Amino acid sequence: MLRASSEIANIPFDPRAITDPSIDPLLEGGRALIRFTDAAVGSDDPADARSLLVELLGSAAVVDAAAVVANFEMMNRVAEGTGMPVGKGTLARTEEWRTLIGLDRYRHD
Repeated sequence: MLRASSEIANIPFDPRAITDPSIDPLLEGGRALIRFTDAAVGSDDPADARSLLVELLGSAAVVDAAAVVANFEMMNRVAEGTGMPVGKGTLARTEEWRTLIGLDRYRHD
């Protein structure tokens, strides 16, 4: 979804930043968004990440970011909980990005 939306909106984005914090994601507030996302789905207290996001992008951006994180978490938990495999079409469409950010290292077929 991130790949497709950045392409459709013609917004430059370096997806390697998702898994490599040394890379600039090329988005306004991108590093803060990644930090917020990591804190929201991890074990860290997201308060500092949320404050930084408010400072850089405003409170509406925090609401939007939280909604996106929650939606992705929900979709992933439903898929994982039901044992739904990733389809062959999705694997083919996402091969370049999965390779670019090293995502296949998380696969557990």
